[in-house]
Amino acid sequence: MRRSSVSGTCRPAVQRVVTLLVCAGLLTAPVPSAYGQVTAIRFGRLIDARGQAHQDAVVVVEGERISTVGTGDGAVPAGATVVDLRRYTGLPGLIDVHTHMTFYWDRAPGTRPWAQLGTLGDAVTVFLAQENARKTLETGVTTVRDLGSSDYTDIAMRDLINRGAMVGPRMFVAGWGLHVNASPIRPGVSATPDPGTADGIAEVQRVARQQIAAGADWIKVYGSTGSDKDTSGYQTFTLEEMRAAADVAHQAGKRIAIHSYGAAGGRAAMLAGAESVEHAVDLDDSTLAQMARRGTVYVPTIDHNRYYIAHRDEYGYTAADSAGLDAYMRRNVATFRRALRAGVKIAMGSDAVFTGFGENTRELDRFVENGMTPAQAIATATTTAAGLLGKEKELGAVAPGYYADIIAVEGDPLSDITALTHRVRWVMKGGRVVVDRR
Repeated sequence: MRRSSVSGTCRPAVQRVVTLLVCAGLLTAPVPSAYGQVTAIRFGRLIDARGQAHQDAVVVVEGERISTVGTGDGAVPAGATVVDLRRYTGLPGLIDVHTHMTFYWDRAPGTRPWAQLGTLGDAVTVFLAQENARKTLETGVTTVRDLGSSDYTDIAMRDLINRGAMVGPRMFVAGWGLHVNASPIRPGVSATPDPGTADGIAEVQRVARQQIAAGADWIKVYGSTGSDKDTSGYQTFTLEEMRAAADVAHQAGKRIAIHSYGAAGGRAAMLAGAESVEHAVDLDDSTLAQMARRGTVYVPTIDHNRYYIAHRDEYGYTAADSAGLDAYMRRNVATFRRALRAGVKIAMGSDAVFTGFGENTRELDRFVENGMTPAQAIATATTTAAGLLGKEKELGAVAPGYYADIIAVEGDPLSDITALTHRVRWVMKGGRVVVDRR
């Protein structure tokens, strides 16, 4: 896998990828449709994610923001373009807080996803990863937190979407995830140091600062082993090293997510001040109680192991690999149930990679199966997720002043969560329609 050096040239390197794709005319995705200056969207029912369900709802959109939310004919402004979605239920656009959008596999015969990663070239990868972006939008996810890529392809993709040259979800990105001297991206493979490698407090500080200098929105730390079929969960960074990364992030006004497949790394991540702990299993009652008090968000990513098992042939997994993933998933479920009882904040993260895009919201099925009400599950992908991003006044709800990120689903997700996870029919992001499957 080619690795670029992290230096003062990191931002120009990102810009080169963006410029190459735009100037070469490679970004040919259709421009999302926009309605008139003022649009009134009518729903049979609207779940606003702020505790209210509105019948015969009218959401008025001006530009990229929501101006009013009302009910009935009287809420439709004179001269507004009316979009009649009264056969559907409306909700806020969803937020997936753990993706890897630029992990793309082209399905070439004889290839496997992990082995191909990093071999296609940066510009080609970003271009092809538009498929991941499109499939994510089709699930009703209009915002993602992308937790780790290589060569800053995530920053390039975010910037292309923001400038309108690519259709995709709103992205908050982390650049290179910090890791000890072994590769977290190609699990089990020894690696020479790359720009995410950091050993010791001084190196952790330096590498974290360089992700911020490159344009990262978040810092990501791989605090344990574990990825792909590896479910080992051995803590890698010390508490002091994790705390050093958290301090750098917080001093810069950024936030930090720490990956840990195991309990020790998960507890250290919480004590270090991470805003979110990713994946961790077997967290003890004391840790869960402290997470609840601190407001640390738990992102369990239960479903991504279900995904790996379901796609075992693509990955070349053995029966033993699948059994190991299934055993880990059972521990994940048990930890989730205990976290829910302890009052820990929980957010939806798919950990989508490669062919997992399009299944981003299946995590909500796992949440409901294991003790959440549908309303609680919806909150994990709306209000709780928006709060984790620090965007609780702009994202995650249908309310005046918020971005016009709105979806329509067939059925009532408050009684049947699969209406949301399997029957999204229409998606608006920032006032523009990006999916229409009516």
